[in-house]
Amino acid sequence: MTPGALRACSAIIFVCSVAVLLLAAWLTPDPSGVGTHTQLGLKPCIALMMFELPCPMCGMTTTFSLMADLRPVEAFANQPFGVFLFLSTVFLAVVSGLEILLPKKRWITIAKWIENNKGKVLTTFSVGFFGGWLYKIALVR
Repeated sequence: MTPGALRACSAIIFVCSVAVLLLAAWLTPDPSGVGTHTQLGLKPCIALMMFELPCPMCGMTTTFSLMADLRPVEAFANQPFGVFLFLSTVFLAVVSGLEILLPKKRWITIAKWIENNKGKVLTTFSVGFFGGWLYKIALVR
C-alpha cells in the first residue's frame, strides 16, 4: 500500500472514530443501562422488548456515553465489553491521527501483529463479546 493510500485510510478511520466518540459525548446515558441509542431516533431493542433478554449489543451505546462522560466505573458495571470497544475506538483515533501527522506504517505493524496472534485475538474478542452479553443478561434479569 502506498504512503498516500495509508494516509487516506488513516484519515477515514480518524474521522469515523472521532465522530463516534463525539456522538457518545453528546448523548446522555440512559439510567436504565440500555436505550441511550433511542436519542438517535433508533427504535428500542426488539430482543429486550419481545423476550425480555438483551441483545448482544444492549448497553453498548450507554457504555460509550458513560466512558465519554469520564465515568469508567459505571461504564464497566453497565457493559464491560463496551469499555473495551470504547478504548479500541480511542486507540483507532490516536493511531490514525498519528499516521496522518507522522506516517510510520503503524497499520502494517498492527496488521502483522494481529495476523501473528489471530487465534489469541479471536479468542479474546469472542470471550469478551459473549462474556459481556452474558453479563448483561444477568444484569437485566
